Formats: sequence, C-alpha cells, structure tokens
Amino acid sequence: MPPAPIRITASNPAPRAPAGSRPVQWFSRGMLYALPVVLLTVIPLMVVLAGLFSPQPEIWAHLGEYVLPGVLKNTAILVLGVGLGVLLLGVSLAWLTAVCDFPGRRVFAWALMLPLAIPAYVLAFVQVGIFEFTGPLQSWLRASYGDSRWVPEIRSAWGVVLVLSLAFYPYVYLLARNAFATQGMRAIEAAQTLGYTRWQAFWKVALPMARPWIAGGLSLALMEVLADFGAVSIFNFDTFTTAIYKAWYSLFNLTAASQLAALLVLLVLVLVAVEQRSRGARAYQVKSSHAERIVLRGRSRWLASGLCLLVFVLAFALPVLQLVIWSARVWAADFDERYIGFIGRSLLLAAMAALLVTTLGLLLAVTRRRYPDAGTQWLARVATLGYAVPGTVLSVGVFIPIAWLDNVLLAWLAPLGYHDIAIFKGTVAVLLLALAARFFAVAFQPIDSGLQRISRSQEEAARSLGLTSRAVIWRLHLPLLKSSLLSAALLVFVDVMKEMPITLLTRPFGWDTLAIRVFEMTSEGMWDRAALPSLIIVLAGLLPVLLLIRQSENHA
Repeated sequence: MPPAPIRITASNPAPRAPAGSRPVQWFSRGMLYALPVVLLTVIPLMVVLAGLFSPQPEIWAHLGEYVLPGVLKNTAILVLGVGLGVLLLGVSLAWLTAVCDFPGRRVFAWALMLPLAIPAYVLAFVQVGIFEFTGPLQSWLRASYGDSRWVPEIRSAWGVVLVLSLAFYPYVYLLARNAFATQGMRAIEAAQTLGYTRWQAFWKVALPMARPWIAGGLSLALMEVLADFGAVSIFNFDTFTTAIYKAWYSLFNLTAASQLAALLVLLVLVLVAVEQRSRGARAYQVKSSHAERIVLRGRSRWLASGLCLLVFVLAFALPVLQLVIWSARVWAADFDERYIGFIGRSLLLAAMAALLVTTLGLLLAVTRRRYPDAGTQWLARVATLGYAVPGTVLSVGVFIPIAWLDNVLLAWLAPLGYHDIAIFKGTVAVLLLALAARFFAVAFQPIDSGLQRISRSQEEAARSLGLTSRAVIWRLHLPLLKSSLLSAALLVFVDVMKEMPITLLTRPFGWDTLAIRVFEMTSEGMWDRAALPSLIIVLAGLLPVLLLIRQSENHA
C-alpha cells in the first residue's frame, strides 16, 4: 500500500529539493512499482545482448562469410542515403513552409505531414508497382513512345533509398518546421544587420539554431530505417531485419537470429545516445510574429510550390490514388469472408494492445509523478527505449525467454503425460507482450505530458478535502487526463494496425491480420491484391495524423 497522503497547506508548504539535487536511492518504493513495467523492455533487450557474451564460433564464421558483409554494406547505404535524403527534403520543406510565403503554402504546411499515414512497406510496393517494367508508367511510355529503357530500375539501392526518404522525411520536417517557426524573420533580420545575405543568414544563423531539432528528427528517421522490415523485403534489399527473419524462419536458427539482433541493438543504442544528446543540446527560440515571412518573387515562388507539390504527389497523393485504383479492380473478386477475419483480428489486436499499453503508461506516469526520486525517473526513461528497438529484435528477445519457460513447464508436466505442446509459445499473450514493449513510449509520452499539466496545488487542494491518494487518481487525474488517454490509445491502436514484423514472427498460427495479408501478397508480387488491406491501413493511419495536424495548427 502507498503511504498515507500528507496534507500540505498554502501557509506551510513543504520544501522540495531541486531535481538535480535529489539523492540517488539504491531502491525506492517508486522503483519497486515501476519495475514490472520496465521489465517488459529490459528483459528482451538483455536476452538479445546476452548473445554477445556467449558467441558460437561456427555461427559467427557463417555470418562473417555469407551474411554480415552484404548486410553491413546495405545498412551503411541506407543510413547514409536516407539520412541525406530526409535532411534535404525535411529541412528544405520546413524552411519554405515555416518562413517563406508562396502559392499554396498554407495547404502544403499540413499536407506534407500526410505521408506519416502510409507505412513504409505500403509506399514501397506501390512505388515498385508503378515504376517497374510492367507497371503503368513504363507501359504507357512504351505504348506512346515505343521505349522505356531510359527509366531507372526501381528495384535498386537508389530506389529503396528514395522510397524510405519519402516515407520518413516527415520526422525531420515536423521538428525542423517547429524550430524555424519559432525563429521567424527576427533571426534573419538580425543576421542581415551584420552584413549577411538571406542565404548566408540561413546557413550561418537559422540552420545552426535549429540543429537540435534537426538532429532529433534525423535520429528518429534513422531508427525507423534500421527497424524497417517490410520495405526492404519488398526490394529484396537485405539488412539486419531481413537477415534476422531469414535466420529464424528459413534456417530455423534462433541462435543466429539472436546474434544478428544483438548487433542491431548496438547500432540502435548509438542512435538513441545521439538523439538524447540532441535533446540536451542548447536550443534557441525567438518569439516572432507569424505574419513576418519572406515573400518569394518571380521564379522562386513557383519553384517552391513545385517542390512541395512534387514531394506531396510522390509521397502521398500518387500512392493513395494507385491503391484506390487497384482496390477497385479486385474488390469484387477479392473481398470475401476472409477479410472479415483480417479486419476483425487487426481491430481486436489493436484494441487489446491499446488498452494494455495505455493502462501501463498511466501506471508508470502516476508512479513517476508520486515518487520523484532519481531511480524512478531513470527507470521511466528506460521503459521507453522499446520504441527505438526494431520489432524483429523484440520478437527474438521475447520469444527466447518464453521458449525457455515453456521447456521448464513441460519438464514439470512430463510425468503427467504432457509432451511437445506449446503452453505460451504461439499465443496472443506473447504477441501482446512484444507489442507492449515496442509501443509503450507511444502511450507513455502523451499521458506523462498531460499529467505534468496538472499542478501540484490541484493535488494539494484535493487532499485537503480528505481524498486519499487513490481517490485523487480517480477523481482528479483521470477526468483531466481524458484527452491524453484518448490520444495515447489512438496512437497505439494505429501503430499496432500498421505493425508487421512483430505480428509476423510471434502471431499464433492462422492469426493473419491486414499487415500480414499485405506481406503475403507483396511476397508474391500481387500488388493489386495487396492494395485493399493497405488502403484500410492507410485510412486508419490518417486518424493520428489529422490529430497531429490539428495540434500543430493550434500552436501555429
């Protein structure tokens, strides 16, 4: 039981130690309450990393000769190529829509966020279907001009880099646009008084001031690149995620999958450290009037409109239009009772995960609020690391201890005649555990932010009326957190609807969802039959994006 609440009156407030001076406790009551939630993330990571301390020479010899050279090369290409792509697209579009004035700016400011609704694997197969040799573009070119050989091959390194850049540039765009919007024209005008041109002011003043936001967005985009499985598998572009899948499902070698997952975790932890450092970097904000903009003239204004339109068409409008065309073509023949199961299982899984993860997020947020010691705060940060870890890694990290637990229980049950049965393996419970570890941060952040907006004085007033700590949660926190809880549940719901690798690797037999249907159809090159489930996923993905657009407009 938590300790009895201490009533604090306004005339005799209890002194609080500054956050930086709180003593570090080896183990506090808050840490005890937070530990079960934190273990959801820590156990899979520790299981995977433990593979580095028990290497098997024959496995590493095989990986070193046949797997790692290609995987490391392709991963380096993706990280460098997509990193450069999202920087060019995200920063340039953010600068244009935040600081400049040109035709269509108001529409493009929110429309350029819409690609967040399209999963990378959906964008990948649509772009391949459009631009490949048998696709509508090259077919039209051959029919009209007799030749399409000059069109670059989409199934290549540059193709996957382009698609992932279009899929993930919004991470940089959103954060960079916020940075540039807070600077406004004041920073540029201040630089011009020192003799800089506007172009020089951008490079030497505005861009360095926005560097923490840009670095944070870039780190998030690169984490998504390392975690991606669906898009790279469509392009047959082997990376760590596809190598883990092949080692597990094709070679039936869970140990090799664990070794590869451990290496991927090390790469991800480096990016997490960079992202955390970018958050701690000194940030500059200048309050400015949003009416102050650089009015583009002549050719520049139309070039700006053309760039925004081109990115919007390639990243959102054209893929959605193609999905609609393909879906209309196969609707009558493909939509049958199976889709009731696909949709039903997707909705049920997303709803269960949203309820579980939102509840856990609320418990940890309240614990962090009530016990502000350094240990509890540190555990709360550790619990959110799962979102930075690829789904394939979490699948391996969850499956290994579950398989061990199954073996232990079967050893106990052997005298009773139970042999070769799966107790926990291949159940929805395992799937939910992996999803909870992956998406816990998605729910925790909005709930924790909403809780921080509830002042201590409101809690003290509630306690002065005789409410216990539990009653304060039910009668004060929960009513004021309705919007935050709804946002958290919605974000988790949509993320689970789109999620592919965890569901693919840990789902029960026959538990096919919309994302699994997309994977199966794209694996066979049936783009039109993959369009219908993809369109449903995209429509669901628009919900949190529209919520994000509304929030950004409220703060604009």
